Amino acid sequence: MSAPVPRRISVVIPALNEEEPIADVVRACLTTGLPDEIIVVDNGSSDRTADCARAAGAKVVAEPTPGYGRACAAGVRALSPECQIVVFLDGDGSDCPELMEQLVRPVAEGKQDFVIGSRTRGKREPGSMNFQQVFAGRSAGILLRILYGVSYTDMCPFRAIRRDALDRLGMKEETYGWNLEMQMRAARSGLRILEVPVNHRCRTGGESKVSGTLRGTFVAGVRIIATLFRVAAERSVVQA
Repeated sequence: MSAPVPRRISVVIPALNEEEPIADVVRACLTTGLPDEIIVVDNGSSDRTADCARAAGAKVVAEPTPGYGRACAAGVRALSPECQIVVFLDGDGSDCPELMEQLVRPVAEGKQDFVIGSRTRGKREPGSMNFQQVFAGRSAGILLRILYGVSYTDMCPFRAIRRDALDRLGMKEETYGWNLEMQMRAARSGLRILEVPVNHRCRTGGESKVSGTLRGTFVAGVRIIATLFRVAAERSVVQA
């Protein structure tokens, strides 16, 4: 049996109209026995997302202005002072919280600073990712390898990072480019980075804001490309 992971872990879950899956996602995180707190950021939902998350045991904070990055940043601001490791995952049921220890343990043991899941290297339920998502992750990975010498195969939202390292990254992106910005800044800062395969499921409720519509896919793609160029063009280098 593996040694227990230190209990200084917080989970941040951005959510927009995830009334159906959010309670199960929160409970699945709690079942791992890892997080000290679970923060669900209600990003302007028009349904009972906040109520369902709260009833399942999460701390709920509100970020009424839409934007994936804004929601993640609001969750970071709400972290307890004791938090040492932050885990991010989506609230739609597609990520697998039961695999959380694979991301957290290398950070908790001091071997890595940033661990990101790779859906493309793990087992994917049919229909859980479209071609554009797989292509975008692979393409961004190639560019980041050229820029920083760090290999990624995905922009998976399921990730764990040291709290102090995250605070030093200077995250700015307010929309869909948040995940890519974190990966770029982590690579540029010289953080110890590990990518691990994770399984991925089809969402268990609600509607996708990105892959579910042509407009959502286009808008997300534009924001991701803009983030790539913006961060790559920055001259300042954040030191780890």
